Amino acid sequence: ANKFTSLTWSFCLFMLQGKGLFAKRSIKKGETIFIERPLVSAQFLWNTLYKYKACEYCLRALETAEGNARRLSGIPGLSLPHPELCRVRPEQHQACPQCQVMYCSSECRQAAADQYHQALCLGPSEEDPDHPINKLKDAWRSMHYPPETSSIMLMAKMVAMVKQAKDKAHLQKLFTHFCSRTANEEEEIAHKLLGEQFRGQLALLHSLFTEALYDERLGRWFVPEGFRSLFALVGTNGQGIGTSSLSQWVHACDALELPAQQREHLDSFIDQLYKDIEKETGDFLNCEGSGLFLLQSSCNHSCIPNAEVSFPDNNFLLHLSALCDINQGEEICISYLDCCQRDRSRHSRHKILRENYLFVCSCPKCVSQMDELDVTSEEEEEEEGVAEGETEGDEMEDEMTDV
Repeated sequence: ANKFTSLTWSFCLFMLQGKGLFAKRSIKKGETIFIERPLVSAQFLWNTLYKYKACEYCLRALETAEGNARRLSGIPGLSLPHPELCRVRPEQHQACPQCQVMYCSSECRQAAADQYHQALCLGPSEEDPDHPINKLKDAWRSMHYPPETSSIMLMAKMVAMVKQAKDKAHLQKLFTHFCSRTANEEEEIAHKLLGEQFRGQLALLHSLFTEALYDERLGRWFVPEGFRSLFALVGTNGQGIGTSSLSQWVHACDALELPAQQREHLDSFIDQLYKDIEKETGDFLNCEGSGLFLLQSSCNHSCIPNAEVSFPDNNFLLHLSALCDINQGEEICISYLDCCQRDRSRHSRHKILRENYLFVCSCPKCVSQMDELDVTSEEEEEEEGVAEGETEGDEMEDEMTDV
């Protein structure tokens, strides 16, 4: 087995019941509940275009920390102290012999070839804008501007994986483990993912997707309803993945035991580096993509989560860790909202969850705030005021609304 074939499921810690995970024994704060690799993952297409270099298979950042810092800061001669702390090993990187896409290791290159890449490899047509897969990618980028939340390539890889699988029925069954929706819900999610003003673009994506990847054995995925259901699947189950060789280097620097003066000098260097990066690049620091995780997708939401997702290995391996002590029999919940969203009013949180995930939250925090007035935050009221003042023509020019 290659290094990413297995995933760690600590069955002594949790049990799966319907759509939900529950602790089988007490779990301590900070304990790793499980480590999981995705069934499928893909780097975001704009992220790739902007030269964020990641392993095509596991999304591990391929730039050295120093190379990453130079590009992001716009300082070509920048030298990082303690370069030995960088874990990137360029001498181990390998390219696909046909299309030249890059992998962090021979194991990842082989795993990709075995699972999906033979069906997606463009060979010498990798840079051909008229190749059906490149036309599909370009159409997606024209509809889904950064910050990205999903990728058409997740769906493409799902098709390719089934095409290459020996047991196609088993793999299709695995994909059905992700939540299914009614036709109306699927349509609502698909249009939320693309933005209501891009309703007509869904038909274009469907046409290009079919041209690039059609397989009669997967006919149900290529009819309009099936294509829409794939959109709903990745829209509601996709987990963001972020990797960064620079971030890994910074964490390694933080762990160094140094004399006070050296520590102060190193911290000052890192602070200035991030200021330079913010000025040059902004907030987009990581190689970013998304993946479908069977176990993680079974975790329900809470506005006061007791577990959180992280990617400490600088690749697509997801770690679920306890944020607090979890008692035996207690449900293990994550948050579908970011920290800022969780601090908003109950009404604001419900609005976000209802629009993006089509459910009403009844977690303990929401129940305790049931008597609050249904008012949004001042920030949302300002946003709504701007939206009301827009003309219909302005709305047609808006970028895609992200899930």
